[in-house]
Amino acid sequence: MLKNFFNKNGKKIENVFSPLQGTVVPLSSVPDSAFAEKMIGDGIAVIPKDGKVVSPVKGQIIQVFPTKHAIGIKSEKGLELLIHVGLDTVELNGEGFDPYVTDGQTVNIGDPLLTVDLEYLKNHDKNVICPIIITNMEQISNIDQSNFSEINHGDLLLKCLIRG
Repeated sequence: MLKNFFNKNGKKIENVFSPLQGTVVPLSSVPDSAFAEKMIGDGIAVIPKDGKVVSPVKGQIIQVFPTKHAIGIKSEKGLELLIHVGLDTVELNGEGFDPYVTDGQTVNIGDPLLTVDLEYLKNHDKNVICPIIITNMEQISNIDQSNFSEINHGDLLLKCLIRG
């Protein structure tokens, strides 16, 4: 079992699976400098095709933001992720979002986290792009990104090496 948990250098490997179905784009193409310039952390973004958001890792919900537009998760191996649905969606005060999880809840890969009404976001002039950010980059020694351009729920999105 430990052989699968650690690589040969003693670093933990964490696979992050896609929480969304849609088109994968580099973080640098997100039209928000906080994400594009990796001020919050590194990662990738998905332009969603539907409003279903599922857990990308096995872990615990750190925070469901009061405005329901973002969820923080800490994986069992210590990776901290932020799934941010859309840009400037905090301004919607939770309208268009239906979360299924609460702070402190344990989740498995593929568990439903929330649904979002993408048409509602678009009708309120919000970009639906979803940055998926690693917020504890100081613990990460390497990130390999998926080669997919189109991705489905549960497809491998990122492979991270976590310092031991």
